[in-house]
Amino acid sequence: MSPEVEALVQRQLTTGKYKSAIEVILAAIQLLEQQEDIYQGRLQELQRDALIGQQASQCGEVVDGATAMAQIRANLRRRSQP
Repeated sequence: MSPEVEALVQRQLTTGKYKSAIEVILAAIQLLEQQEDIYQGRLQELQRDALIGQQASQCGEVVDGATAMAQIRANLRRRSQP
């Protein structure tokens, strides 16, 4: 283990939240798994959005960037009004 990792584990142990280095490592692994799940979920969302955009483009249902931004701003203004 590198000195940096050992220092990180030691800092976590001194907080009293963990009883052993193994507990710190297991918590880190759980966080990595959660991060991977979030990444995979976001990737799937982006892929789905890209497919929707591609299909819209093939059907001629697209607008230029300035028009799209104007529509987005109008939607935001409507949402912020009581």
